[in-house]
Amino acid sequence: MRLLLIAALAAAWFGTLGLRPLYKADETRYAEIPREMVASGDWITPRLNGFKYFEKPPLQYWATAFFYKTITIKDWTSRLWAALLGFAGILLVLRAGNRLFGPPAGTLAAAVLAGSPIYVAAAQINTLDMGLSFFLTGAVLALASGYPLVFWACCALAVLSKGLVGIVLPLATLGLYILIKRDWRLAWEAKPFSGPLVFLLIAAPWFVAVSMRNPEFAHFFFIQEHFQRFTTEVHHRTAPAWFFLPVLALGFAPFLLPAAVGWWRGITSRAPSFDAVLWLALWALVVLAFFSASSSKLPAYVLPVFPALALLTGKYLAEGGRKLLVVQAAIVAALGIAALALVPGRGGAAYATYVPWLAAGATVATACAALAFFRNISVVALAAAGLLATQLAIIGHGSIAERFTAAALITSLEPKPPADVPVYAVDVYDHSLPWYLRRTVTMVGYRDELGVAIDWDRELFIADMAAFERAWREQKQAYAFVGAGGFAELAARLPMQPIARDARYIFVRKP
Repeated sequence: MRLLLIAALAAAWFGTLGLRPLYKADETRYAEIPREMVASGDWITPRLNGFKYFEKPPLQYWATAFFYKTITIKDWTSRLWAALLGFAGILLVLRAGNRLFGPPAGTLAAAVLAGSPIYVAAAQINTLDMGLSFFLTGAVLALASGYPLVFWACCALAVLSKGLVGIVLPLATLGLYILIKRDWRLAWEAKPFSGPLVFLLIAAPWFVAVSMRNPEFAHFFFIQEHFQRFTTEVHHRTAPAWFFLPVLALGFAPFLLPAAVGWWRGITSRAPSFDAVLWLALWALVVLAFFSASSSKLPAYVLPVFPALALLTGKYLAEGGRKLLVVQAAIVAALGIAALALVPGRGGAAYATYVPWLAAGATVATACAALAFFRNISVVALAAAGLLATQLAIIGHGSIAERFTAAALITSLEPKPPADVPVYAVDVYDHSLPWYLRRTVTMVGYRDELGVAIDWDRELFIADMAAFERAWREQKQAYAFVGAGGFAELAARLPMQPIARDARYIFVRKP
């Protein structure tokens, strides 16, 4: 029965990866960088639209580039790394939960995690957060299970996934645990000499190599992308300190009450030996506190909390907490009914095609919640509510994809611009461009997040319209991607004809 449930989960998990286009900016960005690695053969210096891109380390780029070379370059393969690690995270929680707390705690924890909406969504979207979450979870569970060198190796892979938080957060949790428990022996058991050596052997080579090739890397990566991101509003992602509380509430909606009780039992636990329950509760607290204190906040930042909370929830449910699931099922059913009442008519014409998908998700969640009143299937039913409702919402989002990506516009071009003919992005830019064209484009005027990289290398950038107009007139053949609002003025001055358009952009050609 368990294998059948895992197979069904795998089908739902991986079978939907290619059902919608990639969205800007994260998905197309993190798809395009490994494509350019494959095209250039340079696996050391990440590039986006030809420009050096040092915001994040390369582990996910490398994995995705490997999929491109061995499978194919498609939307779904760009999402495969996040999906694989998300699925592996569920299996890791299954095994670790049964090992640490005994069956069926691990099985219940895996079901809880598989039904957590934000965890499910993060595994279906091409961002770096799932990689960080998986390796941080591996680190935390390795130390709890008595494998300190695996702890350090996972920390190194977490750093290569998203940066220094991959080592800062585990060490902060370890330090806090030792102080609370006064378990100074654990500091020695964590291999304080051989462990950091393992960490450096895995994490350091790329940092050394990229710094040797690019002297500008160290300041940008460590100062701007870490220190300034945490302490300043340079990335314009500010939010109040309580920002992540509703994120966690939504993310654990099918199991919110048992998750809260499980965490509280963990944070107040004081077992005489190594206390895995306290360890997991502190881990969740440290991650939440760290990102709540940061000046830069996005919902997926707290993704590493979810596996730990799932384990604490699974342990609580295994020890008799399933009685609380009746109340939880009533809450989920009420939320589903409320959504069914409120969703129709919302969003206007722009979201009209998406509303039926949301309504379908609410219907499924309500039906599953009703099944959860049967105690023997309550956990599976609530997990199915979270998983299926989230999947329907994500798949349905493809019906309004034109609002979030230029994929349909670009893929409609037949034939595609030849590789030796320039393509310009004039005063606008969409990361969908290089990804769906499978080539870089010359940016005109627009800088945005690539501003610093443009200053390092201006070959694929034209600073002003006068320079662009000269370049356009000099070309016998050229293509341009322009905003719909500025097309008429531009066409009045330059020879160009539209060949494709949508509500926001127009693709033009010369002659």
